[in-house]
Amino acid sequence: MLAVNYSSVRENFKTYCDKANNDFETIVITRKQGGNVVLLSEAEYNNIMENLFIRSNKKTYDRLLESMEQLKSGKAQTRKIIEDE
Repeated sequence: MLAVNYSSVRENFKTYCDKANNDFETIVITRKQGGNVVLLSEAEYNNIMENLFIRSNKKTYDRLLESMEQLKSGKAQTRKIIEDE
């Protein structure tokens, strides 16, 4: 995580956008007045939202954990995908 003041971000906006996108850097934009702001890539944001969604449903999250445990213990099964014609 990188903390940068507002003026620096304003002067080098493209550079910080590139850091967020290319390096998956989370950038905290600090301000003298008002709250700070976080700049992150859309991919990172989508990942956070997906994780929040999965964890918000206990049944879905428990099934995911169980599946991961089965995979680790060698109990996973390979299945053929049946496509609609």
